[in-house]
Amino acid sequence: MTITHLKSGKPDAERAEDDAKVRGIVEATLKDIETRGDAAVRELSAKFDKYEPERFRLTPSEIEAAMQKVSDRDMADIRFAQDRIRGFAEAQRASMTDIEVETMPGVVLGHRNIPVQSVGCYVPGGKFPMVASAHMSVLTASVAGVPRIVASAPPVNGAPHPAIVAAMHMGGAHEIYVLGGMQAVGAMALGTETIEPVHMLVGPGNAFVAEAKRQLYGRVGIDLFAGPTETMVIADETVDAEMCATDLLGQAEHGYNSPACLITNSRKLAEGTLAEIERLLELLPTRETAAVSWRDYGDVILCDTHDEMLQVANDMAYEHVQVMTDRDDWYLENMHSYGALFLGPRTNVANGDKVIGTNHTLPTKKAGRYTGGLWVGKFLKTHSYQRITTDEAAATIGAYGSRLCLLEGFVGHAEQCNVRVRRYGGVNLAYGGAAPYRDAAE
Repeated sequence: MTITHLKSGKPDAERAEDDAKVRGIVEATLKDIETRGDAAVRELSAKFDKYEPERFRLTPSEIEAAMQKVSDRDMADIRFAQDRIRGFAEAQRASMTDIEVETMPGVVLGHRNIPVQSVGCYVPGGKFPMVASAHMSVLTASVAGVPRIVASAPPVNGAPHPAIVAAMHMGGAHEIYVLGGMQAVGAMALGTETIEPVHMLVGPGNAFVAEAKRQLYGRVGIDLFAGPTETMVIADETVDAEMCATDLLGQAEHGYNSPACLITNSRKLAEGTLAEIERLLELLPTRETAAVSWRDYGDVILCDTHDEMLQVANDMAYEHVQVMTDRDDWYLENMHSYGALFLGPRTNVANGDKVIGTNHTLPTKKAGRYTGGLWVGKFLKTHSYQRITTDEAAATIGAYGSRLCLLEGFVGHAEQCNVRVRRYGGVNLAYGGAAPYRDAAE
């Protein structure tokens, strides 16, 4: 049983140092936004995006003007993608039903799925304008029935990105802002003089955006920790090096700190993929980014068996996991920690990122061990309720409640039950006393 690292990225200690630097910057920035509001946001926008408009929120006419700049072909493609994503989100929403059951005569319990009342959707747009992120957050929130959807993306070349604005508007955004990075996330969560705070933040972003969401969690809800993208390829000799290398570099181009990992039981495939990556980097227009990411965050792990490959994959809990083996369904049945699975060579992570219908906002940094990705259910809160409809049920439940409260030493709690036992059960019960057993069966 051997697991061999043919290539490793930065050690964990160096990655932790990078994270610590980000934490300090984000903490100071959020404090500044909380203290100075719009003034801080404007300064940050000027500093990072060289953008200082009269106002950051787009008017209806500005939205329409931006959409007019999108070609008919691009608009058709956006509609196609949104139709796919909306259809899957609606199917997911339909799977979540309100329930009401009578658990014993006179006792009715239920729950309702209620939309979050306001959400801030961040759409990245720095190095690459992430049009698809608008579908994944804004449109999905709309399907969930969120009544106030705020969307924000950074300017591109000093102006709102037309296709991002179009996707936000078509997805159902009620407010659209041209703000990027920490200042967008901070303004939506904390509020300013001109931006009403939201109840929840969603959407992917760079390390600073992800850290801002982490620090803001508690004051607002968040979807998940969706930081720099991660991709993993699990492959055996049923696929070739070109396929593996292409899928690894396709995500490594996201940024300088995007982990990419190959797990295989074939030394031939592992070594071939390493060589193929070097060849493709000579051709890739985004090699400046992808090469650094692969150098610092790329891994190639050679295992003896599929069981070992599964063990390593579950332990790493990567965001995107492309499976190309002779037993893809076995991985589907046995993988338990990941963001999303892409099964077989016919599909790929880019399909999920842009068009196929599943959501691309997914857990990173091992968060897949305890949460899945963004989906319509993230925008819904499941709230329970109870009702007692008969005197007999009130007295029966009250008697049990009385005794169980006193078992824990809660007299005030017990009296909440006791007053019902007296009124609806006709029992003469001393204050603070335990309700009597009603019969031998109890």
